[in-house]
Amino acid sequence: MKGENIFKRKDGRWEARYIKGRDPSGRILYGYCYGKTYKEAKEKIPKAVRTSAPAAPAPALPRRRFAFYCDEWLNGCRGRLKSSTCERYETTVEKHLKPLIGGFFAQEITEETVNSLSSELLSEGLAPKTVKDILIVLRLILKHIAKQLPGELKQVEIAYPKEPKKEARVLSLDEQKRFISYLAKDLDCCKFGVLLAIFTGLRIGELCALKWENISLKERTIRVTATMQRLKNDGEGARTKVVTGSPKSDLSSRVIPLSDAAVRLCRHMAVKDHSAYILTGTRKLMEPRTLQYRLKKYAADCHLKDVHFHTLRHTFATRCIEVGFEIKSLSEILGHATTAITMERYVHPSLNLKRENMQKLTAVGM
Repeated sequence: MKGENIFKRKDGRWEARYIKGRDPSGRILYGYCYGKTYKEAKEKIPKAVRTSAPAAPAPALPRRRFAFYCDEWLNGCRGRLKSSTCERYETTVEKHLKPLIGGFFAQEITEETVNSLSSELLSEGLAPKTVKDILIVLRLILKHIAKQLPGELKQVEIAYPKEPKKEARVLSLDEQKRFISYLAKDLDCCKFGVLLAIFTGLRIGELCALKWENISLKERTIRVTATMQRLKNDGEGARTKVVTGSPKSDLSSRVIPLSDAAVRLCRHMAVKDHSAYILTGTRKLMEPRTLQYRLKKYAADCHLKDVHFHTLRHTFATRCIEVGFEIKSLSEILGHATTAITMERYVHPSLNLKRENMQKLTAVGM
């Protein structure tokens, strides 16, 4: 029957297992009864339980504060996750979780505790998306604690704050043409890089790490193999440092086919040194922060408002959808894990495209 630990052995006998105690570490110790039939083995269990030694009480599990488990969890993340991910988790723990609930004993954390934490974070002026990210880290730590304290931690349901839907900034066709014309007029390495991002949807870190050796004019492709970002410096000297490492995820390592316009652009700007960075034309890098400053100036010169580097990625994805791109191909070009991410985060059909699709209903009398 379900829930019974009784089964037939290979030698034909029936074996019934029961709990007879625990060892000093709290691990369960089992006893065994045998019989020629299922019924015989089962009927022996009550007597075996009565005659077995009294079960040793499970050792008291330590009562430690939430801050202790935060540090324990962070230590487990290091070496297993990317440095940038660990740094983001550490900032969340040190800046938000420890100050507000670090003094609680782990067993004291309840849904009320979490709801109060969420309200406090929102009252500090943090965006719902930021609070949600903090609560996701909290959930991961609580999951870690539950493994350390089996049966001791209360089940805590976490309610994430609702995020107001924010329309992503996408360049209109007119803005895109104006911006491309501006960048191409006095073309240099940095402007070339920005144009390449418009034509391919590259992330800012990927573009900063891109070298000429990653571009094949023969195969008409870009191979994305690295990303660049500024991280906290654990050593002496500057507080932060620029680090080049593996892309955001396994799927972020990808090959992007180039359009005819992109190939012509690359041929025009190509340098002999294959180890040179795209954005500088030399072996000297340009970090994402500097590129953001440059992009801000370019956008201001074109009288474009609210343009960030991710705007170029949004715009690329939207243009692809407008010309009828197959969504799976687009998802892989953008380096997304699923097509759902592509549709939800980056694809923003224009009103004209929606009108064109609505007009298709004419064929069926609607």
